[in-house]
Amino acid sequence: MLDVLVAGGGPAGWAAAAACARLGLATELVDLAPDRPWRATYGSWRAELPAETDAAVAAAGHGEAIGTTTHHLGWVYAVLNNSVLRDGFASSPVTVVKGRVRAARPDPQGVTVDVTGGQRRAAVVLDATGAARSVLGVSSRGASADQTAVGVLVDAEAARKLVTPGTALFMDWRPHHGEAGWPTFLYGVPVTANHVLLEETSLARRPGLGLATLRRRLHARLAYHGIALPAGGEERVRIPVDRPLPAPGDWRQPVVPFGAASPLVHPATGYSVATSLQLAPRVAAAVRDALQRGGPAAAGAAAWRTVWSPAALAVHALRRRSLDSLLRIPPGLVPRFFDVFFALAPQHRWAYLTGREDVQGSAAAMAALFAASPWWLRRRLVTGALDPRIPRAVDER
Repeated sequence: MLDVLVAGGGPAGWAAAAACARLGLATELVDLAPDRPWRATYGSWRAELPAETDAAVAAAGHGEAIGTTTHHLGWVYAVLNNSVLRDGFASSPVTVVKGRVRAARPDPQGVTVDVTGGQRRAAVVLDATGAARSVLGVSSRGASADQTAVGVLVDAEAARKLVTPGTALFMDWRPHHGEAGWPTFLYGVPVTANHVLLEETSLARRPGLGLATLRRRLHARLAYHGIALPAGGEERVRIPVDRPLPAPGDWRQPVVPFGAASPLVHPATGYSVATSLQLAPRVAAAVRDALQRGGPAAAGAAAWRTVWSPAALAVHALRRRSLDSLLRIPPGLVPRFFDVFFALAPQHRWAYLTGREDVQGSAAAMAALFAASPWWLRRRLVTGALDPRIPRAVDER
């Protein structure tokens, strides 16, 4: 019997599988297309990334953000080289199987898994199949809140009007796309020494802003700055940011969602990869230690507790409330909200953006934001957090 079976071959799945295998656990990774390249652009604050991923940093720059004014964030933002990151994981002794995990049936001695062409037995199954959570499934609760984006790669010299060398533009809320309606911002980061990704982005919205709207705005923004639209393809992004936690009955079984399936996605930013990279070794160690002490049931419980500690659950609840408040802010005032946020003390910004288990820091950041806010924003923050209705955007412009 396997110690760990990982369903899903994205960054989260590979990080978990590699961490388990390096601790001596018999580990198998199942993915329908295990050799398929990772096409998405993965970025993170450099200080969030584990030291062992340093070789996978493709480009980096000092973070800047623009609401109605420019904010120098004081941190370095890094973009990962997907091939180097993946090769590092693949050097671990993981068995790779081409197929799809169709069902997982836990019992007191482990999990029986139906995989394309046969069955497997494992002590613990990690579901790293993304937001769909195809092993455990995702309960429906109406339209999801999605972060959406459309981006293109531009020569770094041509893009320097927006992204100067040595910087990374985390957000630019200036309405240079020329349209009213739901606000969108430009995300502009170096991805190699010679190329910059310019991406028109909508933060969480229910439902997500359409890609056609984002594409039109991106093209208009580039034209405004005199940047020619490059030949070639585009990056398209749709990240669900409010997937529900697994059902209460799932928490007692050794089938554990990981990565975006968990969901580890930060509801305000859409980020999850750095969190997955940080958690993978901790989950692997918890599984190894619990298997030695108490078998599959104990290992599954240990993995659950590692991913969703009481502190992580508390911060998750705070972040989800803040998402609902953000969704209720009138579109025209969103850039001013981010002016207030990015003017906070660095420790407050860092706690909110990265402190997944920092309950005190997250609460202090929210309190500081409230104290620094004008009255119109305070009112929105309070009513947004208390209103039980699910906010829904209707303006598609």
